[in-house]
Amino acid sequence: MTPLRRARHALLERGSWAESRRISEILRRETVGGAILLAAATVALVWANSPWSAAYFSLRDMSVGAEPFGLHLDLTIGTWVADGMLAIFFFVVGLELKREFVAGDLRDPARAALPIAAAVGGMVVPALIFVAFTAKAGDGAVQGWAIPTATDIAFAVAVLAVLSTHLPTALRTFLLTLAVVDDLLAVTVIAVFYTETIDGVALGLALIPLTLFAVCVQRRIRAWWLLIPLAVATWVLVHESGVHATVAGVLLGFTVPVVRSAAAGGPDAGPGLAEHFEHRLRPISAGVAIPVFAFFAAGVAIGGVDGFTRAMTDPITLGIVCGLVVGKPVGIFLTTRVLAAATRASLDSALRWIDVVGVAMLAGIGFTVSLLIGDLAYGLGSDRDDFVKVGVLTGSLVAALLAAVLLRVRNRHYRAIWEQETADENRDGVPDVYESRRD
Repeated sequence: MTPLRRARHALLERGSWAESRRISEILRRETVGGAILLAAATVALVWANSPWSAAYFSLRDMSVGAEPFGLHLDLTIGTWVADGMLAIFFFVVGLELKREFVAGDLRDPARAALPIAAAVGGMVVPALIFVAFTAKAGDGAVQGWAIPTATDIAFAVAVLAVLSTHLPTALRTFLLTLAVVDDLLAVTVIAVFYTETIDGVALGLALIPLTLFAVCVQRRIRAWWLLIPLAVATWVLVHESGVHATVAGVLLGFTVPVVRSAAAGGPDAGPGLAEHFEHRLRPISAGVAIPVFAFFAAGVAIGGVDGFTRAMTDPITLGIVCGLVVGKPVGIFLTTRVLAAATRASLDSALRWIDVVGVAMLAGIGFTVSLLIGDLAYGLGSDRDDFVKVGVLTGSLVAALLAAVLLRVRNRHYRAIWEQETADENRDGVPDVYESRRD
């Protein structure tokens, strides 16, 4: 087969073999998590619209916990899941982001610029579309501007698995990195724009267990009986401060070392704890935390055709659907084109701009973080929260279908790239295309 020629300095060019192998492993795990997520969301929707719907909402709204030492930990199950279990997800996000920029291909500023810029563009345009739809609705409707800005990587990867598409390594890396940066920006938005009041004392106290946790992991201490209590204490105090508790997960993830320091033996001494924690916690995040959140967040009583019609005529629902289906791909694609023009960089010769459009459409699948922001913007269980769920589910489904059509059309070309990227004629365990840059 004639090799697919690639530009030397091009946008979305193939990375290193080590990075490609790591990305493939991550996406395999996310595929399983995505399937569980879809199953959990489906069960929630069916139950919430069944004759036994009252039991579902009673379970979600059941209060569990206490208020020891004046701490506000008497929360509903739905809140415990959104604030607590999602902290595990954001801890993994923190690990992944730090790993990407410290030891991954994105430690190169030239490579990091594209996914960061694309993530920003993919958030700004959907937000503007949502504001355009809700500006005249009044009563704080515009408060949910950040809802259609998130990308759910587990959901997106599940779509790829269903399609059985051979998405090239460069596009898979771009999608994953884009989603990780997207998550970081989303949690920043949550901390800055969805925090009403801040308890400075509690926030200051949170630095104590956070610092102790950082000291322990920097010294490569893995003792769960020490790290878990410190992490929980950080979470509790961040929650008490008024900042959304998932922020604690990202902060804890950022403290974990990616590579061993020179004092610990230098780079040749082995990887830091980030890889160890990610290996242990990613299955819990993708297979338990996110699906459980989806189960309690996706349940909405649609009310039949009339209820769905009513929801789809509301500015909030329309803003979310258009933001995800139109805003996400437009923002990501235009930002990528502008960056290419500004840097005079061409797209990798194995790819076409239509491939960028396909991945950008796939990034329009917003679910986990979108539903979380909807709860923060309008309150769990409110009418507007129900409109948010209808909008997120509908927009994500439409974005998935459109991306599926486009990616399937290009799948024959992707298969050719895949065959080249997996060919190993000398059977040394490293595909031949990576031989010149084995790292």
